[in-house]
Amino acid sequence: MFDQFMSLLAALNANVLWGIPMVVLMIGTGAFLLVVTRGVVFARFNVVMRYTTKTLFRRPDKSELEQGAISPFQAVCTALAATLGTGNIVGVALAVATGGPGAIFWLWLSALAGMVIKFCEVTLSVAYRTRNERDEIVGGPMYYISRGLGLKWLAALFATFGFLASFGIGASVQANSLAVSVNETFGIPLPAIGAVVALLAGLVLIGGIKRISQITELLVPFAAIFYLVCAAIVLVFNAAEIPAAIAMIFRDAFTGTAATGGFLGATVMYACRVGMSRGVFTHEAGMGSAPIAHASADTDHPARQGLWGTFEVFFDSIVMCTITGLVIITSGLWCADPMMSEGAMSSAAFGQSIPGGQYVVTVGLMLFAFATLIAWYYYGEKCVEYLFRGRRGSRVAVRVYQVAYVAMVFAGCVANLDAVWEFADFFNGLMAIPNLIALIALSPVIRRLSRDFFRDPDRVRPRGTDYRNLLTFRDEEGAGPR
Repeated sequence: MFDQFMSLLAALNANVLWGIPMVVLMIGTGAFLLVVTRGVVFARFNVVMRYTTKTLFRRPDKSELEQGAISPFQAVCTALAATLGTGNIVGVALAVATGGPGAIFWLWLSALAGMVIKFCEVTLSVAYRTRNERDEIVGGPMYYISRGLGLKWLAALFATFGFLASFGIGASVQANSLAVSVNETFGIPLPAIGAVVALLAGLVLIGGIKRISQITELLVPFAAIFYLVCAAIVLVFNAAEIPAAIAMIFRDAFTGTAATGGFLGATVMYACRVGMSRGVFTHEAGMGSAPIAHASADTDHPARQGLWGTFEVFFDSIVMCTITGLVIITSGLWCADPMMSEGAMSSAAFGQSIPGGQYVVTVGLMLFAFATLIAWYYYGEKCVEYLFRGRRGSRVAVRVYQVAYVAMVFAGCVANLDAVWEFADFFNGLMAIPNLIALIALSPVIRRLSRDFFRDPDRVRPRGTDYRNLLTFRDEEGAGPR
C-alpha cells in the first residue's frame, strides 16, 4: 500500500507539480514580473548589492526597532536559515547524481526567475502585513492574498499547504539529512541523533521569532563562511577540472547526459525537472515561505526589504549551489557509484582534496539543517495561526502543531530519504500555485511600489509612512501596513 502511494506521489511530482506545467508557471511568472518591474532587480543590481552588503552586519540598537519587529538582517538570516540547508549540499548532489551536470544550468535559470519573484513576494508581504493578537508584526502570502485580493479561501489553502509543507521540507528533510550524515561519519545510532535534535529544536522553538532570529543570526553567517572557505580550498585543488565542468553544465542542459560510469543517463526534460525542483527547494522563491519571515522586519519601505529577497536567492543559489555543484562535478564522483548516497557523495568530494574534508559536509549539514528546521517551524506556526486567528483554541492549535513538529523532527531522523523528498516536493509545489497566482494578480501593486522606491532608493522614509495609496484592499480586516 505504501509503495503504491509513493509511486502515485512520485508520478504527480514528475508529471504535474514539477513537470512541464510547473516549469511554465514558475519561469512564466518570473518573466511576467520581470516585465512588470522593468527588470529593476537586474538593471539596478548595484543598488541591491550596495544596500544589502553595506548593512549586512549592522546591528541596530533594540530601542531603534519597532515594537514586535526584528532587524532586516535578522529577517534575512531567518529566511536564509530556511533556504541555506540540505538543498545546498544534499539537494545539489541529488540533482547532479540523477539529472547530470546539466541540472545545474536549470537550477541557475530557476534562480534568475527566483530573484525577481522573491523581490516581488517580499515586497507584497511587507506592504500587506498586519499585527496579531500578541501585537507581533505578521505577514506572508496568506495576508496579501486575503487583504489584497479578498480571496480568503485561497489564503486558507496556502496556509494549509504551508503548515503541511513544514513537516516535509522543514522538519523531515532537514532532520533526515543531518542524522544520516552524522551517522555515516561518526556511527551514532539514528534514534539517538533524533532524540538530541528534537530536544534542541524544542528548546529553541518555544521562544518564538525573537529567539529563532537570534539563533539564526549567529548560525547562518558562521555556517556560510565555514562552508564557502572549505569549498574554495577544494576548488583550488580541482582548478584544472573547472573549465570542463562548466562546459558540461551548459552542454548537458540541452543534450542530456549519456550513461557513463555508474551514471544511468538523463534526458533534457529530466535534468530540467530535477534542476528546477531542487532550485526551488533551496531558494524557495515562488513558494511564499520566506516572505513570512521578511514581513517581521523593521524597514522604511516594502521594496527595500524586497532587495533582501533578491540578495537571498543570489547568495543561496548562484553562489552556494554553484560552488557545491562544481565541487561534486570536478570530483567525478557523481558518475562513479550509483549506490552512493547524496550526503556521502558530497562528503567524499570534499575528502578527496583536503584532509578530514568529509567532516566539512557533516558540520555544514548539522549547522544548515538545524537552522532550516527552526526557521521552517516559524513559517508553519504563522500558517496555523492564520487558519485559527480570532477563534477559541488558537493558542492550543499552535501548541499542538509545535509538539507535532518536534515529533516529526525525530521521525525524519529515522525515515526513508526517498519518501521524505517526494513528500517535500509535493507540498512545495502545492504552496507555489496559490502564491504565484497572487503575484500575477497583484502585479499592478508591485509595479507601483517598485517605481516609488527606485525613484530615490537612498532616501530613508520616516517610520510609519503610509503606502496605502499604492495598494488595493479587498479585505480591510486588521491594521494597515506599517
